[in-house]
Parts: sequence; structure tokens; C-alpha cells
Amino acid sequence: MIRYATRRVLLGVVQVGLVIALVFVLTEALPGDAAVTIAGDNPDPAVIALLRAQLGLDQPAWVRLGEWFFGVLHGDFGRSLVGSRPVAEIIAAAAGPTLLLTALTLALLVPLSVLLGMLAAHREGGCLDRVITSSTLGLYSAPEFAMAILVVTVFAVQLGWFPPTAVGSSSLLAQPAVLVLPVLVLLLRPICSLSRLVRAGVLDAQRAEYVRHVRRLGLSPTRVRFAHVLPNAVAPAVQQLARTSDWLIGGVIVVEAIFAIPGMGTTLVDAVAARDLPVIQGLAVVFATTTVLVNLAADIAARVLAPASEVGR
Repeated sequence: MIRYATRRVLLGVVQVGLVIALVFVLTEALPGDAAVTIAGDNPDPAVIALLRAQLGLDQPAWVRLGEWFFGVLHGDFGRSLVGSRPVAEIIAAAAGPTLLLTALTLALLVPLSVLLGMLAAHREGGCLDRVITSSTLGLYSAPEFAMAILVVTVFAVQLGWFPPTAVGSSSLLAQPAVLVLPVLVLLLRPICSLSRLVRAGVLDAQRAEYVRHVRRLGLSPTRVRFAHVLPNAVAPAVQQLARTSDWLIGGVIVVEAIFAIPGMGTTLVDAVAARDLPVIQGLAVVFATTTVLVNLAADIAARVLAPASEVGR
């Protein structure tokens, strides 16, 4: 396990470096730069040239990329080209709302997905199984922006139960009602995929030879279900949960935009619009590192839960 984790970490370091380089190349290919954005309407070429020199944009691309890599190795993500704020400070401020939404969504997602999956598998082919399966399939096919607009229209505009957006909120925790609709939208698709995976895993585990063997030993149905069926059934779902966590931490740009949540997804969109390369690169490091760590944790957890399976190999 230690050798496997070490190999994955080293591979992850290489992947993070490649992602950063790719983001830098793609950002360089965008028309305009931060100097043009700062200059505003009807910019003077002389002013733009001066801004480029002050921001270091007049240096070759490979020099700027090398300097940024060197700074990251020393824990320095640089400063924003728009506003001169430290990039680490910008990311830290944006991470709070995104991590809060992620934590709340995962806290509800895991137990609800396991419960729905086990209920559907326990009543395979029955009315409850058909209702859960068809409902999750229908909800999964709906895109986030459509569901977000729908829940805002119904629960915020028509019924007036919750605030439609976070505009005017000094803090998300100060007004918990602001979080209800975004978390609901973030739950809908992941809970569908995870519950269906749990259902399929439970059905496969119930038919496995080791489960039939422990039943022959006289163990109670409850112990068989929770001690032997469930751990092996949720192992495939753990990797899907890792991808879901990565998706959530990535900001869920559409949901943040509709509900005016100032998270990392919104910050990334603003940085791309302003050609703020240090902020884009800093977010790329965060997203790439998160992806590597979350998937590594998921693979290790899957091996612990189902060591005999090929999950995570």
C-alpha cells in the first residue's frame, strides 16, 4: 500500500506540473492581456506598453512561467495582475464559500445515497425500486443550470421560502437560508449516480459466493448486510464520490453564478475575463492538487473496503 501510494503521489506531481503548463499555454493563446484590461476603453498604446513593463508581461513567456514555478516551490503564488493582491489571499477568500457548499453537500450526499441505494436493492424489482430508479434517472438527465433556475422559480420566487441568491449577504453562515437552494441543486445529480452505484454494488455483493457462505454460517441478515455486503458494495461508489468531491471543490461555476456565490469557480471566471494569469495558475494548482489527492484517497479507501476486488487498480 505504501509503495502504491508513493507511486501515485509522484505521478500526481507530474500531472500537476503538466496541468499548470497547459493552463499557461492556453492563457497565453487568449486575445489581449491584463494590461489591456486595466487600461480600459480607448487605451493608449503607450499606456499599455508601460503597464506591460510594470506587470512583467513584456518578458518572454518561458521566463514568466519559470519564475512562477520557482515562486510556487517557495510557497509564493505571486500577486494578481489586477489589484496586486496576493494570489494566495484571493484563493483563500474564494475557497471559504466553495468548501462550505462542498462540506454541506457531502454531509447529506453520502448517507442519502447509501440509504436510497440499499432501499432500492432490498426491494429489487418492486415498486420502491422502480420509483427510486426512474426518479434518479430523470433527475440525472437534467442539467444543473435548468434545475437551478427551476428551484429558484418555485421555492424563491413563487413560494418565497428561501432567498433566490446570496446577493446582499455579508456571510453565508450568517444567513443559512441562502445555502439551501444551492446545496439542493448540487445534491440532485450526484445523489442519482451514487445511489445507483450503491444499488448495483449491493445486488452484486448479495449474489457473491462469500455472502452466501456467511449466510450459511448462520449470521443474522442485518449483520450480513452491513458487515459484509455494504463495504464491498460501496467500494465502487467511493471513486465516484471522489470525482464528485473534485467537481464540487472545482467550484461548480454554473451554480455559483446563478446563486451569486463568491467561490473559486466564480473567481476563475473573473480571472480568465481579466487575463489575470497568476490567479488562473494558482487556481489550476489548487484544482489539480485536489484532484490528485482526492482520487488517491478514494483508491486507497476502495482497496481497504474491498481488498479482493480490482477497484482502484
